Amino acid sequence: MAAPQAPSPLRALAARALPYAPALAASGAVGAVCIRAVLEQAGRPALPLDDAFIHMQYARRLAEGGFFSFVAGDGYSTGATSLLWPVLLAPFHALGLRDLSLVYAIWALGLVFHAALAVETARLARPLAGPAAAAGAGAMCAGFAAFAWFAWSGMETVAFAWILTRTARLAAALCEPDPPEPAADSAQPAPPSASAQPPSASAQPSPASTQPPPASAARALALAGFTAPLLRPEGALASLIAALALAVVAARRPPPAPPAAPLPPPPPSPGRRAPRLLDGRLLILAPLLGPLVVPALNQLLAGHPTSSTTTVKWLLGNPNYDGPTLRAAILENIRLLVTDVIDGGQWTAVFLPEGSAAVLALGAVALAVAAHRRGRPVHAAIVVALALGALLPCTYLSFLWNRVRYVWPFAPAWIVMAACLARELGDAAQRLRPSLHHVTPLIAGAFAGALATRLPWAIDDLANSARAIDRQQASLGRWAALHLPADARIGVNDTGALAYLGGRSTFDVVGLTTEGEARYWVAGAGSRFEHYETLPPERRPTHFIVYPHWMACAPVLGRELIDATVEDQSILGGTTMVAYEARWDLLGSGALPVRSVPGEKILDELDVSDLESESAHAYALEPLADQRNVALSLAAPESDAPGELDPTRAEIADGGRYHRTADRFVAHLAAPPAEARLVLRVASDDGAELAISVAGEEAGTVDVPAGAWVERALPLPAARFTGPTPIAITLRRGSGFHAFHYWVAGR
Repeated sequence: MAAPQAPSPLRALAARALPYAPALAASGAVGAVCIRAVLEQAGRPALPLDDAFIHMQYARRLAEGGFFSFVAGDGYSTGATSLLWPVLLAPFHALGLRDLSLVYAIWALGLVFHAALAVETARLARPLAGPAAAAGAGAMCAGFAAFAWFAWSGMETVAFAWILTRTARLAAALCEPDPPEPAADSAQPAPPSASAQPPSASAQPSPASTQPPPASAARALALAGFTAPLLRPEGALASLIAALALAVVAARRPPPAPPAAPLPPPPPSPGRRAPRLLDGRLLILAPLLGPLVVPALNQLLAGHPTSSTTTVKWLLGNPNYDGPTLRAAILENIRLLVTDVIDGGQWTAVFLPEGSAAVLALGAVALAVAAHRRGRPVHAAIVVALALGALLPCTYLSFLWNRVRYVWPFAPAWIVMAACLARELGDAAQRLRPSLHHVTPLIAGAFAGALATRLPWAIDDLANSARAIDRQQASLGRWAALHLPADARIGVNDTGALAYLGGRSTFDVVGLTTEGEARYWVAGAGSRFEHYETLPPERRPTHFIVYPHWMACAPVLGRELIDATVEDQSILGGTTMVAYEARWDLLGSGALPVRSVPGEKILDELDVSDLESESAHAYALEPLADQRNVALSLAAPESDAPGELDPTRAEIADGGRYHRTADRFVAHLAAPPAEARLVLRVASDDGAELAISVAGEEAGTVDVPAGAWVERALPLPAARFTGPTPIAITLRRGSGFHAFHYWVAGR
C-alpha cells in the first residue's frame, strides 16, 4: 500500500487560513462601514487620535534611517510606547505611502488584527465553553464596538489584544492539551454509552498529559510571550504567563517507557539534529527577556531605563504621590473600572450596554463551573489572569484617556467568560428539557447582538473624532508646513499630527517625544518655566501650537498667529488650539529682587518651582504639589526692601507654588555673613502673617497683603549661619500663601 502523500504547501496554507475566512469577512464588513463613515465626515483619510500620528512619525523616521528618533537631529527618543507598531508601519512608508496615504495601510493592518483577535478568542473559549459558545465568542469580538473603534483608529490596541489572547491560548493549550483523536482505523469501536453521551453532559476531568507537546507549540508560545511587551509594556503579563506555562511543562516527566530490546543508534545526519522541546530549558527564559528589551534600549541609547511615557503617566513613579495618596488614587481608579467602565457607564456607554458588569460577574462564576466540569483549571486560571490584567491601567494617572484604550486589550477574557455563561445556561436548559439543544448558541448570539447594538454609536464617534483631529491638529500641521520657516521648532502638547504633517522640528512640552522634558511636565507649569530659563537658546521652540489651558505657561506665549476651533466633538483636549510665536524675553526677569542695595550680594537663593534649586535646598513639598505649581507674569511686585527700584523691570515672570502653609529649606552660604536679611517674593489671596525662623530661632514676622505678589525683607541673625542652615517660613495668620522666591542677601 502506497504511503499517503503529504499535502502541498498551498493546500496546507489554505487549510490554516480557512478558520480566518469568516472572521475576515465579518471584519471586512465592519471595516468598510467604519472607513466609509470616516471618509464621509472628514473628507479624506483621517484618524481619531493624535497618538496614532506619533506612531506614524516614528515609522517615517525608521524608514528614513532614524532608529526611534522622533525629530531628525534629536537622537533616540523613549516616547514610543509600542516598539513594534511603528516597525510594522515603516515598510509601508518605505514603499512609498506618504502623508495620509499611510492611513490605508494602517486600516489594512487593523482589519487583519481585528479578524485574528476574533479567531484567537474563539479558540481560547472552545475548551471551556464548547464549539457553539466559542463561535459566539468570535462573533462577540467581531461585533464589539470598542474593538471596531480601535481597529480603525491607527493604534496598536487590537494588535496588542490579539497577542495577549494568543499567548493565553497557547499557554493554556500547552498545559492542558486536547486529548488525542482516536485512530481512524481503530479496531475497537467506542462504547455505546460514550457515543450516546449528549453534548451537554459534563466531561470528566482528565489529568494533564505527561507527554511532551510538540516543540513548535513551545516555540510559538515563547515567541508570543517575548513579543507581547514589545507591542505595549503591559505585555509583561503575557510574558509571565508564557514563562510559567513553559516551566510547568518542562517540569513534567514523561511516564517510563516499557522495556524494549536495544536498537542500534541511527547513523548521524550531517547538518541536522533531532528537535528538542526545551533546549536546556532556556526556552523558558525567552518570554522573560521580552520585558527587558525596551528598558535595555533606553538605558543604552538614552542613559535611563524608564520611558518618558512611564514618567508622565505611571502613578508608581510619580514624585507627587506618597504612599497614602498613591493608594487612594489607585483604589479610586479600580472603583471607576468596576462601577462604570465595565458596566457601560458614562465613560464607556458608546461601547458597552448598560449593566454589562452583571453579565461579567455571572460569567466569572460560569468560568469556574466550566473549568470544573471540563477539567480545564489552567485554562480558567489563565483567563482570570488575563481579565485581571485590566487592573494594570489602574496604576496610571488616568486610564480614561483616548476612549479607555488601555483597558480594552484585556476584554477578550470577559468575552470568554460570557461564552462560558452561555454554555452553562444552555446546558442547564437542556437538562430541564433535552430538546432545548439550541439554547447555548441562542444565548451566545444574544450577547453578540447586544454588543453589536453599540456599533452604530461607536462608528459615528470614530468618524466624528477623526474629523475633529483632522480639523484641528492635522489642519494646524498643514498650516505649519506652509507658513512656518523650515528651521522652525514648534512647542506642542499634542505632538503627533503636528510633527507628521507639519514637517517641522517639534519640542514636546509634555516630554513624551522630547527627551528630558517629562519630569518638568509632571512637576507643573512653574517648574517648566523655570526649566526653560536654563535651556540653550537653540533648543527652545520658536513657536508654540498648544491648548493654552494645557500649556498653562502664559509668559512664554507671544503673538497669536492662528487658531483651530472644533466644536461638536468629545475627543479633543480643548475646543481651540492656538499657534503662537514663542516669547522668551521674560526668562530670568524674576531672578533678582526688584530692589537692591549697592554693595550687597545675594548670598543664597531658593528659586521656588525650579526643581534643581529646590533639590539643592532640600525644599519640602507635600503630595499633589504639582497641582499648585504655576507660572505668572505680572507687574513688578511692590517691595518694602531697602535699596533702589530697578525701573527697567516693569513686568517680571516667575514660577511659584500656591496654597502653602509652611516652607522649609536649607540655606548654603559660603561663609558666615556680617549681616543678612531674607527677601521673600510671596502673595496671599486673603492676607497672611508669616513667621520666619533660622536654625530654630525666630527672626520675626512679615505681613503679606491680599492680592498680587509682593516682596518683603526681614533681618536675619547672621550668627546662626554656620554651615547648612535650616530656614522655616510658617503661616501664623490667614488661609495660606503663595511662594515664588527667597533670597538671603547681605555682606
